[in-house]
Amino acid sequence: MTTWEQPSQPNTLRSDGAIDLHTHTTASDGMLSPAELVRQARRRGIGVLGVTDHDTLDGLPEARVAAREAGIDLVPGVELSTTIPGPEIHILGYFVNPDDPVFIGRLAALATDRVNRITNVVRLLNNAGYPIDLGEILAQADEGSIGRPHVARALIELGAATDMNDAFSSFLKRGTVGWSPRSPFTAEEAMRMLLDNGAVPVLAHPYSTKDVEGTVARLVPSGLQGLEVYYGEYTDDQQQELLRTAHRNRLTPTGGSDFHGPRFREGRDLGTVTVPISAWEQLQALGLPR
Repeated sequence: MTTWEQPSQPNTLRSDGAIDLHTHTTASDGMLSPAELVRQARRRGIGVLGVTDHDTLDGLPEARVAAREAGIDLVPGVELSTTIPGPEIHILGYFVNPDDPVFIGRLAALATDRVNRITNVVRLLNNAGYPIDLGEILAQADEGSIGRPHVARALIELGAATDMNDAFSSFLKRGTVGWSPRSPFTAEEAMRMLLDNGAVPVLAHPYSTKDVEGTVARLVPSGLQGLEVYYGEYTDDQQQELLRTAHRNRLTPTGGSDFHGPRFREGRDLGTVTVPISAWEQLQALGLPR
């Protein structure tokens, strides 16, 4: 059974940016603390906020307190980054149970893998002539879940990259000098991990898989329950196509900005995606204790 607080009046929420189910904090690779994120969400009129840090739940306690004070319905979540086969597939998990020791242990193992990966990324960049300091990056992560955006920010500060997109495309994606793969972790393993916890697994930013239909067909038999349709970088036409895919496969449509911080990437500012109340209600129903 999932541990979370039942939102009081979801039907009263506006659909014009009042729901954002995909955000990150300094507990992983976001730029705002959990409390700062919640306060910013309140200022922007958001009534339902999903906090979905990469491979960690560490930001949820602070976010929960801040959300209660701000009158925001907090959706406790996580984003799991998988590795094989093919392009990275990210699985969002909603209504996670933070008191599940097995789940917490698995997240700890993923966090260790992240540190090992970033250590190798920095080594590769150093060898290529880019003097990135690993200690500073680890300190920047502040004991949270470390990721490539931390390295990207260091590259920008160094003057090697102009912005986040440039840092990733020039240094951090597959085929570049700083590319380092993670340990094998499949999307099916991620979904089983979430389902065992009682969480709701949702495919994040589906177009990043390079094969939406094939990925959905692969994952539905393993328990996929939702599809991130309303995403910060997607056009209206892309969202409508994803909505049709969700309906064909009986998946709950979800949505969010994938906010990491101010000016992180174009189209990914907090609360800028219109997520219908009906989508939130469907997701909420999936998260109810059964």
